[in-house]
Amino acid sequence: MKKALIILALLLAAVSAFAASDKGIVTVYMPSPAGLANKLAADFEAKTGIEVKTFQGTTGEILARLETEKANPVADVVILASWSDGLSMKDSGQLVSYTPANEDKMVPGWIDEDSMLFGYSASAVGVIYNTLIYPTLDADWAELADPEFKNDIAIPDPELSGACKDFVAGYVNAYGWDTFEALADNGMIVPGANKAALEAVTTGEVGVLVAGVDYNAYSSIDDGEPLAIYYPESGTVVNPRPAMIMKTAPDMENAKAFVDYLLSDDAQKMVAEAYLLPGRTDIEYSNRSTLAEIPQIECDWDAMMAISSDAAARIDELCAR
Repeated sequence: MKKALIILALLLAAVSAFAASDKGIVTVYMPSPAGLANKLAADFEAKTGIEVKTFQGTTGEILARLETEKANPVADVVILASWSDGLSMKDSGQLVSYTPANEDKMVPGWIDEDSMLFGYSASAVGVIYNTLIYPTLDADWAELADPEFKNDIAIPDPELSGACKDFVAGYVNAYGWDTFEALADNGMIVPGANKAALEAVTTGEVGVLVAGVDYNAYSSIDDGEPLAIYYPESGTVVNPRPAMIMKTAPDMENAKAFVDYLLSDDAQKMVAEAYLLPGRTDIEYSNRSTLAEIPQIECDWDAMMAISSDAAARIDELCAR
């Protein structure tokens, strides 16, 4: 009798374990901020019972991981900090089309015409500066090549930062290379990806960060760091962060459910709390500049996609001279 009870208990435990996991998993590759990624994953799990497995990294790291996994795909949903890199994934046939819930509430232009890229959030880059070194600053991009900023400027590595990569492509497409060449001649350095570049300005290693990602600045300012940010008058690139469903997704239905969730009220409020621009027009926020307040370069995303990788590599080459 005792043996039978033990067997029954084991069977019940197995059934219970199966019931707890029968909704499966969804594997999502996500860029920073890490706190937002963790909150989104936890909330989705709580609401759906679907387990979320995440890989978090820069856009460059996510793309590198996808490349190594080509023979054995793992990701269901991929989120990047670069719209142009998302378009490249679409052009290479890696994505599927889907009509997510709340699509009609999205910011115009933040979903592609084939419903494969969903800009569930966005960031912009600006000029971030250390207020202990420069109490005020409003120089346009090209003016930062003036002698007063000699050897005091940094830029994130655009081969690692998707937001910086798209800005470089957008600026070069609109204005050419003169400004970046002049900045490099003025001693501009590349400390690393977004986090390392911001740290260089926060610590005073340099006074100015060109093409710094804005949500990082707003977060650091609220934490009391001696920083300020502005968007130069000649314009910047507002970069929708595309969420995409992989054609090779092992858990396709869960992937669709996760994309639906990203455009939900709760997820969009978390986006705003993380100092990103929400992907929906009806989400209110007051902790950062609004979309309407940011001067923008008119983006030709197809042209930018065509030059973005080469342009990012050239920034590194210019600053390494």
